[in-house]
Amino acid sequence: MRLKNKVALITGGGSGIGEATVLRFSEEGAKIVINDVNAEDANKVAKKVKANGCEVLVCIADVTNKNDIEDMINKTIEKFGRLDILVNNAGINRDSFVKKMSEEQWDKVIEINLKGTFLCAQVALGQMIKQNYGRIINTASIGALGNIGQANYSASKAGVIGLTKTLALEGARYNINVNCVSPGATNTAMTANMPPEIAKFVKEKIPLKRFAEPKEIANMHLFLASEEASYITGQVIFVDGGISVGI
Repeated sequence: MRLKNKVALITGGGSGIGEATVLRFSEEGAKIVINDVNAEDANKVAKKVKANGCEVLVCIADVTNKNDIEDMINKTIEKFGRLDILVNNAGINRDSFVKKMSEEQWDKVIEINLKGTFLCAQVALGQMIKQNYGRIINTASIGALGNIGQANYSASKAGVIGLTKTLALEGARYNINVNCVSPGATNTAMTANMPPEIAKFVKEKIPLKRFAEPKEIANMHLFLASEEASYITGQVIFVDGGISVGI
């Protein structure tokens, strides 16, 4: 098992890519901490983890609230004694053309996607430095390269890329690897309500002509969390069916 006895915290672990990552890690022997703001979703996923025979802790916490995050990390240490892997997956979108975008739409996306990633990494680093070991995997997006109607989302994900590179430089001396996964369109709640004609248009632009499945993103999370990626840090890996090649 590639993550046997490793302790992994996945934010936004109650659904979508986060859920797929939780389950993939548990299949590889990790001890799991599921963070989400939705207790019902998180507990449903926790039952699946237990069915895989793995230990699990559910932490309902707001990733934009530093006190919540500190409490979550403290509970993780109390239960498992360490924190080896952090997957910063929690994120939202609030799409609108720039000329119509409200400050609330801008602020909320930046706060959760970028500030939330920063705060979780900041608090987790304290424990990882003590251990002289850690793996942090952040979530950007193909949207970081720019996308109509997503100025807030694109800016937040571009910020995550810059944050990732800086964290990698600062964490290297403590044996902490920090990388970033940038998914393309994926079959999650974010794309479920996409109008059929838009979905068809997007798929036609993707060289592989389909959306990703959440498990395909989770597989990259698994690789970066494993010892197979021990010499990889500061990298942004696009898992997007090839669409970024033509951008």
